[in-house]
Amino acid sequence: MSLTERQRILAETTAARDKAEALLRGLMDARQVSDKRLAELKLGDQLKKVTGKSSMDNAVAAAQRTVDMLNRALDDFKRDLSEEDLAMAYDPKK
Repeated sequence: MSLTERQRILAETTAARDKAEALLRGLMDARQVSDKRLAELKLGDQLKKVTGKSSMDNAVAAAQRTVDMLNRALDDFKRDLSEEDLAMAYDPKK
């Protein structure tokens, strides 16, 4: 059985959200490494000194907003799907 358009959209949006979450985790890890390295070198983040936020902080915040937006879109979309559509979107072998 093939996926309906709604099932396909749900599956693709879920995959995009999962990728965004992975990117967010990677950015958070990179920020931690960067902060540690700057401390070891006794260097400050110049952007953070001026604006209060580093470029890594800004990237993490942007990625978090994207994940949140995709989660809201998924929640809204799921409300309009039948149980069958939901099951097929997450397990298309059915």
